[in-house]
Amino acid sequence: MAQKTSQSPTQTLTRAEVAKNNTEESLWCIIDHKVYDLTDFLDAHPGGSVVLRQIAGQDATMAFYNLHRQEVLQKYASLCIGTIEGEKPEVIQKGPGDLSPVPYAEPLWLTPVFKSPYYTESHRKLQRAVREFVDRDVYPEAQQKEQDGTYISQELVDKMAANNLLAMRLGPGKHLTGRTLLGGVKSEEFDYFHDMIVAQELSRAVARGFQDGNMAGMMISLTAVRQWANDSALRDRVTDECLSGKKFMCLAVTEAFAGSDVAGIRTTAHKTPDGKHYLINGTKKWITNGMFADYFVTGCRTANGFSVILVPRDDNVTTKKIKTSYSTAAATAFIEFDNVKVPVNHLLGKEDQGFIVIMSNFNHERWSMACSVVRWMRTVVEECLKWAHQRIVFGKPLIQQPAIRQKLAKMISLTEACQSWLESITFQMCSMDYAQQSKLLGGPIGLLKSYVTRCAHDVADDAVNIFGGRGLTQSGMGRVVEMFHRTYKFDAILGGAEEVLADLGVRQAMKQMPKAML
Repeated sequence: MAQKTSQSPTQTLTRAEVAKNNTEESLWCIIDHKVYDLTDFLDAHPGGSVVLRQIAGQDATMAFYNLHRQEVLQKYASLCIGTIEGEKPEVIQKGPGDLSPVPYAEPLWLTPVFKSPYYTESHRKLQRAVREFVDRDVYPEAQQKEQDGTYISQELVDKMAANNLLAMRLGPGKHLTGRTLLGGVKSEEFDYFHDMIVAQELSRAVARGFQDGNMAGMMISLTAVRQWANDSALRDRVTDECLSGKKFMCLAVTEAFAGSDVAGIRTTAHKTPDGKHYLINGTKKWITNGMFADYFVTGCRTANGFSVILVPRDDNVTTKKIKTSYSTAAATAFIEFDNVKVPVNHLLGKEDQGFIVIMSNFNHERWSMACSVVRWMRTVVEECLKWAHQRIVFGKPLIQQPAIRQKLAKMISLTEACQSWLESITFQMCSMDYAQQSKLLGGPIGLLKSYVTRCAHDVADDAVNIFGGRGLTQSGMGRVVEMFHRTYKFDAILGGAEEVLADLGVRQAMKQMPKAML
C-alpha cells in the first residue's frame, strides 16, 4: 500500500508512481497528463466515492471528459499535484477574452481566415475588451444570480457605468459624446456593429434570466426618453441618473389584457383639473426589471388615444415578483399604478400619439434580441461540437454517428444564416437615421426576429437530442443546452410574438407593392 506524501503542483511524476496510489488512503489519478490527489476529495465528490475508487491510480482522462466540463478541473485546480514526466497537457486553456478555437464557435469575421466588409479594427478592439470584461466580471456574477434569483449587484452596475457599457447599450447617439469607451473606441466611431458586439458578448454570460436582469429594461426604455422627451432638462437628468447607475428604468407596456396587442391596454392617464398632472391608474404584467425600477416608461390610455408617460416610482406604485421559466434575477414584475400623480412634462412625444413612440422604439429592442439569440445559438453549437467529440457511445465518439453530424450541419447552417441576415440589417441601420429606420426597417427587423427565434427552436431541439438526458439537466455538461431549451421562448414572445412580427413584415411589404404589378 502506497503511503500518501506531500507533492508540489509543479513536480513531475511517472505513471508508475501514480499507479501505486490506488487506495482510499492515497488516491491519485491522471487527467490530461496532470496528476490529481483525490484522497481528501473522496467524501466531497458530488458523484460519490465509488466512481473515484474505480479510477484510482489510473489515467481517467476519457472517463472525466465523458462526464464533465473543463471548468470542473479549473474549479478544483488545487487538487493538482504535478504533471506526468515527459508529457504535456493537450486541452486548450482559454483565458479571459480569448476566442474559441472550436469551428463555428465564433462569427466568421472573428476567425483568422475569413474576411468581412463590415468590421474595422475599432470593432475588434471593442470585442476583445468587452469579452474580457464579461469573462472576468459579468460571468461569475451571472452564474450566481441565475441560481439564487437575486438581482444584479450595485457593484457590477457601477463597473458598467464607469466603463460606459451602460451607455453603449442604448446604441449610437449623442449620449456617447465625450465618453471613453472600452477598447479605446471613440464615441463618434460607435455604430450599430459596435452595438451588436456589445449585445452578443454580454449574452456569453449564458444566464438567460440574469441577461435580462442586466439592465435590459433600461436598454429598451431610456431610448424612448432620449428620443421623445419634450422636456430636455428632464431628459438629460434621467439619462445621467440611469447611465451613471444611480437609478434604474424599465418599459411598462404589456398588460394581462394586452401583450402584442398594444392597442388593447387598459391603464389610464387622466389630467388633473388644473392640467398640470396626469393621474395614472392600471396594471402592467411581465415587466422586465420592474421589481427594482425607479422609472417606468408607461403606455396609457389618454382622452383620445394612446400616450407614453415617464412615471417615477412613488408610494402609489406597487410591484410584485413574477416567477417565469427563467431566473427571478430578471426582476420580472406585476405593477399596479394607483392614482400615481405625474407632471405633464413627463409625456413622451405627443398626447394621444404614443403609438409612434412605442413602435419606433421597438426596432432597437427587437434587433438587440435577435443579436442575443444568434449568439446563444452559436454558443449551443459550440457546446454540441465539443460534446460530440468527447462523448464516447458504443465504443466511439458521438461525432462519428452520421445522424449527429446531420443535426450539427443544420444547427451550423441556421446560425450562420441568421448572423448573415443580422449583419445585413445592421448595415442598413448604420446607413439610416432614426426616422428612416422607424419608417423602413420595422418590417425587416420584425421578420428577422421572427426567423431567428424559429431557428432557435430547431437548434434547441436538436441540441437536447445530442446531449440526451444531460440536455434536460440544469447542472453539469448540458446546463447551457438545458437553459437555452428552457428559455429561448422568451425571445419568441417578448418584444412582439413571432406570428405578429412575421405579419408585420408582410404588411409593410404590402404597402410598398406597386399597383402596376396587380
